[in-house]
Amino acid sequence: MPLRKLRPVGPAFAGTAPLRFAFAARMAAPPEAVYRALADEVEAWPRWFGAVTLARPLEAEGLGGREIRLRGGLRFRETITTADEPKRYAYRVDLTNAPGVRALLEEWLLVPAGAGTVVTWTVALDAAPLAGPLLRLVRPGVAREFRRSVRTLDRRLAAG
Repeated sequence: MPLRKLRPVGPAFAGTAPLRFAFAARMAAPPEAVYRALADEVEAWPRWFGAVTLARPLEAEGLGGREIRLRGGLRFRETITTADEPKRYAYRVDLTNAPGVRALLEEWLLVPAGAGTVVTWTVALDAAPLAGPLLRLVRPGVAREFRRSVRTLDRRLAAG
């Protein structure tokens, strides 16, 4: 399936999107280490985020971008919209082959919690009417994948 262009959205879309999924988990790692794993170690994402099969940085205007591929053949070209180390990292999807999606932004908020971090991942999107119910159906699976991936990342960061 070819890539198609999505509507560009800014950081505020994380709070205003018609469809939003937010997942939170606590990590033992400090926010600085989690932020580095998210923003600076892009190519390592497949080692800890189970759904990701390829992640690589791309040069683009502004803050840069990424190419992401997921299990099942989904592909994304993204632009970084927020890089506020070590608190917030967000990116919008500019091109994708995901059916029914019209706009998509993901935001990672990192809040200190003792020596660790509370990580909140928000997936904000606008989707065609038929895609919305389908996306709601997959939400529990995405939540499980997020929790599993955060645990894997925490173990990876603890191991150095």
